Amino acid sequence: MNLRDLKYLVALAEHRHFGRAAAASFVSQPTLSTQIRKLEEELGVSLFERAPRKVMLTPVGREIVERARKVLSDIDQLGEIARRSQDPEAGTIRLGMFPTLGPYLLPHVLPDLRERFPRLEILLVEEKTDALLTRLREGRLDAALLALPIHDDQLQVEPLFDEPFLLAVPSQHPLAAQTTLDLHELDHVPLLLLEEGHCLRDQALDVCRMAGAGERDGFRATSLETLRQMVASGVGLTLLPVLAVQPPVPPSADIALLQFRGEAPHRRIAMVWRKSSALGPLLEQLSHVLRQMPAKLLRPPEVG
Repeated sequence: MNLRDLKYLVALAEHRHFGRAAAASFVSQPTLSTQIRKLEEELGVSLFERAPRKVMLTPVGREIVERARKVLSDIDQLGEIARRSQDPEAGTIRLGMFPTLGPYLLPHVLPDLRERFPRLEILLVEEKTDALLTRLREGRLDAALLALPIHDDQLQVEPLFDEPFLLAVPSQHPLAAQTTLDLHELDHVPLLLLEEGHCLRDQALDVCRMAGAGERDGFRATSLETLRQMVASGVGLTLLPVLAVQPPVPPSADIALLQFRGEAPHRRIAMVWRKSSALGPLLEQLSHVLRQMPAKLLRPPEVG
């Protein structure tokens, strides 16, 4: 057994297809298949169930793949420790963000990150929260920007900022005559929400529970931009995080944005990484830069 075999094993577990796993590993399919078979013979167990059109992990295979990922991650950490000793602020960081945050936050923070860390390459990965957490725990991400709460004692959690929500309503809606509203005014109001798996959906549902609002039946959007277009078309109302309405996002004449009076519903954004990570000191510095984002970006633009 060697590291190359473990990499083949993890690749096949991720792709569930010999051809795609071989391509991702830059080897021929027969080579990868042969090495996987040799590994199974060495361990004395079947790691995969081989069906005509798919490959599935056996129960023992899942456990061994999990350990293999940890071994490979630990090996990467050894190399990272050595590289950081030469230049602590150089190298590559794999940073995850979820879809309703990344496109709206990045234009405001990337210039400062590039200026502060000119020798650091930041590779951005956009996925839903559950996928980001899985990648983070498996060592395929170095850190992620996520919405709290996160319940995992193995992860370091550094809160960055609270992002308020605004209510987006069609410009012809009766509420559009207002610029602010109380949360209780959403009582029994159905809202347009994202599909399952988006953390913004869960956050919006929390607001709905506080306000007595509900979900609009028969519609679930696949993206924040779809929600925005549905509101502009007069289909319904939704909640938008404030960064999603800041420039360079253009305002829409068909949408009115209402600010909540008092303590606005919000989501708390944090930077998260493994406590065991060799990159801990650098990630702490990154989180400090992100925490310095201009406060005006977390205040609503002119609404109404």
